[in-house]
Amino acid sequence: MILLDGKKTSQEIKEELKLKVTAIKERGERAPHLAAVLVGSDGASLTYVGSKVRSCEQIGFESTLIRLEDDTTEEALLLQIEQLNQDTTLDGYIVQLPLPKHINEERILLAIDPKKDVDGFHPANFGRMALDLDAFIPATPFGIMQLLERYKVPTSGKHVVVIGRSHIVGRPMSILMSQKRPAGDATVTISHSRTTNLAELTLDADIVVAALGIPEFLTAEMVKPGAVIIDVGITRVPDETKKRGYRIAGDVHFESVAEKASYITPVPGGVGPMTIAMLLKNTLLARERHEANSI
Repeated sequence: MILLDGKKTSQEIKEELKLKVTAIKERGERAPHLAAVLVGSDGASLTYVGSKVRSCEQIGFESTLIRLEDDTTEEALLLQIEQLNQDTTLDGYIVQLPLPKHINEERILLAIDPKKDVDGFHPANFGRMALDLDAFIPATPFGIMQLLERYKVPTSGKHVVVIGRSHIVGRPMSILMSQKRPAGDATVTISHSRTTNLAELTLDADIVVAALGIPEFLTAEMVKPGAVIIDVGITRVPDETKKRGYRIAGDVHFESVAEKASYITPVPGGVGPMTIAMLLKNTLLARERHEANSI
């Protein structure tokens, strides 16, 4: 079994990005600039945004954190987004999800300039990705594709089963892995909560992408020997034996499945670090596109 080490791979990608940023600065040009908008004080969101800001500093990006109160109105947030859209010193930005319940997430995401949508959530980017055109690919699927590519995991002609149909992970993964690209050319089945023969599908799969948000859902009885396992889930599971009172679990029962897998991502340290690395990669791409369009 080979561990698909996202922590190690993301660090390698960050070092590659750092070299490119150094070259940009040496030419006397400004560094890429990423902003994050955080509404409210959700603990997990604070952790994620903090990690993104630290990663920016690590590779030489400029970063801006915009914190808004829980009771911020939808109109006030839309105004903030319009200001970010018009800011010529800003290459890309993200609006950290989830948003407070009184704010319509769809309306907010649609307001983001697709050219600065480094999360890759805007329909314009999703559509371009589906048509195999230049686009910002959602960071988590982008990170998974990079892991598969860099570890030279065979995907051409393989049967991939994606568990989960979210527009953030499941649907993009099903599209990307079926395209003619590195880590692509696969035959993809997308499954979800209404799939009646899920275990039958996963037992036939060469590659399983688990992205359903149920801790340790995928067990050894559901995968065949030699399968490649990508675990996208990350959930805090109550555990009184731990100092914090919880442990981090993925959607895969790692201990049992790892014994049968040829490749597997750990949780934590697998897909998660790759997501942040690809957000940075998208920001550098946005910087390069803005520069090309200004010539």
